[in-house]
Amino acid sequence: MASIRKVDYYSARVPNRAGVGAKLLATLKGSGVYLLAFTGFPERGGVQLDFVPQKGAAFRNAAKKAGLKHSARKTAFLVQGDDRVGALTTITSKLADAKISLVALQAVTAGKSRYGAIFWVKKKDVARAKRVLKAR
Repeated sequence: MASIRKVDYYSARVPNRAGVGAKLLATLKGSGVYLLAFTGFPERGGVQLDFVPQKGAAFRNAAKKAGLKHSARKTAFLVQGDDRVGALTTITSKLADAKISLVALQAVTAGKSRYGAIFWVKKKDVARAKRVLKAR
C-alpha cells in the first residue's frame, strides 16, 4: 500500500556549472533543511532544481541566506510505498480515469522493497487529484 501526500515544492534556476548543486545542497544541510525530494534537469542553458522540503519556512530561510532566488510555493504529490511490479499503475490509472493529466513524474526504487515517486499535475487539478487518490 502506498502513502500519497500533497507536498509543497520550490523551483530555482541556476547556472549549469559543476558544483553549483552540491554547494546549494551543502548550504541546506548546514541549515538543517530536510529534503523529502530533490530533482534537477537542464533547461534553457541553465538547470532547474526542484526542492521538496519537509518544512517550507526552514527552506525559505536557508535559501535566502544562500542568495537562492526560488519560485513561490507550488504543489506536487509524494508517494512512498512497498515496491512491486507495476507499483505506480493504480495511481496513474486513477488519475487517467479522472481525466487528470500528469505534468511530470519521477520514481525510484529505494531498496528493501520500497519505492518513492514525486509527480505533478496542473494547478487546476490539484484538489481533484488529492480527492481521487485520497492523498493527505
